[in-house]
Amino acid sequence: MADVTASMVKELREMTGAGMMDCKKALAETNGNMEEAVEFLRKKGQAKADTKANRIAAEGICKIAVSGEKAAAVVEVNSETDFVAKNEQFQNFVGQIAEQVMTGSYADVDALLEAQFVGDTSKTVKEALVEKIATIGEKLSIRRFAKVEAENGCVVTYTHGGGRIGVIVEANTDVVNDAIKEAMSNVAMQVAALYPKYVSKDEIGADYIEHEKEIIKAQIMNDPKESQKPERVIEGMIAGRINKELKEICLVDQVYVKAEDGKQTVGQYVAQVAKENNANFSIKRFVRFETGEGLEKKNEDFAAEVAKQMGM
Repeated sequence: MADVTASMVKELREMTGAGMMDCKKALAETNGNMEEAVEFLRKKGQAKADTKANRIAAEGICKIAVSGEKAAAVVEVNSETDFVAKNEQFQNFVGQIAEQVMTGSYADVDALLEAQFVGDTSKTVKEALVEKIATIGEKLSIRRFAKVEAENGCVVTYTHGGGRIGVIVEANTDVVNDAIKEAMSNVAMQVAALYPKYVSKDEIGADYIEHEKEIIKAQIMNDPKESQKPERVIEGMIAGRINKELKEICLVDQVYVKAEDGKQTVGQYVAQVAKENNANFSIKRFVRFETGEGLEKKNEDFAAEVAKQMGM
């Protein structure tokens, strides 16, 4: 049996939001396997599918560059402190990187780092980054980027919180006017606020659905009252809960945040705008970057706090 350390409990707690003692038990039951421990907690109803780790924010900024109505690029560059993230020199540098992604074509971050830097072609992007690290005095990291080019429509962009969140929305549409672009901007704000994972259910694989059903069934069977219900009722409960979850993670099925009746979905809103503008208009895809998503901020005392509370 693997030794359960305070740092392991800390990591699992940040991943799931579950209590410390529950995390310790989960790790003990799964011989220290982190992935299995997450599953253990979910089946016990002590953790959510949308883990806490995905909401922990490191510092840095997201910048977006656009090219007319047809293309946009978003890049995330991380820093160690919020102070540097607000630094004008740092922000200008990130803006240059976004422009470079917009005008170039790179397979991944490594390829981008090896490319000539648009701000000074005598250097690579990596060399320019190293210089910025030396000048600013903090570790900086180009973490990720995405470029969206519309084939049969247009793109719109939205940034929130001074670059904390960057969103690009692409639509298929045969009409591009102010009303369509306003609707897309509203959808982009929805994406920023409610964090959908997919445009629609059509993008979700059967494996994901079956996995979530297993989790929900395990939760039900671990509930003394719910587990006693007839199998037919339990199957109905599983179907109802999975449908509720899908409505939360699929953009077009989410309730539109500006809905006057509080019921209209994003899909219904888009269809309404399409009808009003005599357009074949639909949301094709979106990209949502949140600074530090999935990264852990420094907290040197937390492991010690866990150990103290657990008597380790």
